[in-house]
Amino acid sequence: MVVNFEINGRKFMGLNGGPHFKFNEAVSFVVDCADQAEVDYYWDTLTANGGAESMCGWLKDKFGMSWQIVPVALGELMSSGDQKKAGAMMQALMKMKKLNIAQLKAAYDGG
Repeated sequence: MVVNFEINGRKFMGLNGGPHFKFNEAVSFVVDCADQAEVDYYWDTLTANGGAESMCGWLKDKFGMSWQIVPVALGELMSSGDQKKAGAMMQALMKMKKLNIAQLKAAYDGG
């Protein structure tokens, strides 16, 4: 009924809630990634073997758990104070599945 597991040094406990309680996007894990290599690694690993891509950096792993794979650069650009540039970047982000840091920065710089 219960499983204990560890991800990157953090301990978690999962409880089998039976058929009435399914995973959904109300609960997700967020992975802050230092660079594109980390984004690619976590994205590719978590979508492998039955996982599914979604939009805007979201995915589901093979068990149906939702994850957000987010480059640290996203938060930095969003909080820069330039709403026009941040808005241009968000328009680019809304079209992506896996987030691409170079494309986000290019959209920001062009905004």
